Amino acid sequence: MSASIISIDGHRLDQAPPLGQASDQRRAALYALGCGLKQHGYAFTTVTPLTHSRVNARLASGWAHDLAGIFGWSRAFKPAVINATLLDLLHQADIVNHDNGMLRSVLRASTLDGQLYLHSAYPTNAADAVFFGPDTYRFVRALRASLAARTLPVRRAADIGCGAGPGAITIALAHPDASVVAVDINPAALVLTEVNARIAGVGNLATADSNLLAAVDGQFDLIVANPPYLIDREQRAYRHGGGDLGAGLSVAIVDEAIKRLAPGGTLMLYTGAAIVASADPFRQAVEPRLRAAGFHWTYDEIDPDVFGEELDEAPYAHADRIAAVWLCATRPDGAA
Repeated sequence: MSASIISIDGHRLDQAPPLGQASDQRRAALYALGCGLKQHGYAFTTVTPLTHSRVNARLASGWAHDLAGIFGWSRAFKPAVINATLLDLLHQADIVNHDNGMLRSVLRASTLDGQLYLHSAYPTNAADAVFFGPDTYRFVRALRASLAARTLPVRRAADIGCGAGPGAITIALAHPDASVVAVDINPAALVLTEVNARIAGVGNLATADSNLLAAVDGQFDLIVANPPYLIDREQRAYRHGGGDLGAGLSVAIVDEAIKRLAPGGTLMLYTGAAIVASADPFRQAVEPRLRAAGFHWTYDEIDPDVFGEELDEAPYAHADRIAAVWLCATRPDGAA
């Protein structure tokens, strides 16, 4: 599965093979790498792609001088910059590319709520990229607050489109007796969720290759999601929401939750809503569905203006803005 193998000091420097096909040995190395970074006190907050590009453009050399440069800013690096043990784990995990005589990790590591998450390096151009960024921080913080406010037990939970696993892992840590399933259609996301759960010490989480919940049986007390919500010209799975103005997948998740939530069960959905002429078409689409199903819900704008650069794209020619929203919808306890 490799291409153009190069060797320096006995290390393979071929292009990293697809992560979704990772062997048990490769997953073990990823786990050890994540644990090693935590032991070194690694911390990094991942920014928007535009900010990332601007910060990296400031460097005259363009290469990394520390762990944050390697695993946060996705800069090329010289082998001498990194601890020998971590460098060896990078090669064992097969996540190193050769870059004009230097090395570059194909994964980044971000920290959130004391946990470390491995995810795709910048730029996230690949079709199987696993995204993590400012939306992830907003999603997890809203999820934490809603979980704290929930009084009914969580015995079974699902994270639809789990990505690197922050939603599923947050639930698993908050409800260690619950059975949590993280689903995605991207094999690379499922690998990283499994690895990140191990790094977090989570033992009550399983993954499933599933389009929405099609491959998972039964009802759930909790369904969460942080789906893609933009119209992406390349239709990359981690970014393209489909439908009108990117809301297609988010509407489908609401429909799925209405079918699959147990009495007293709750959907917690973080998504983006394109506002057109001061109206919110996503809200207008889902509220009649929730009302017809007898749900109670709250709907809040977490951030009124995200991804403003998308307004220059043709699909958003008539949009005022894109808002980050939080929908919390509950089927009444005892309802059919």
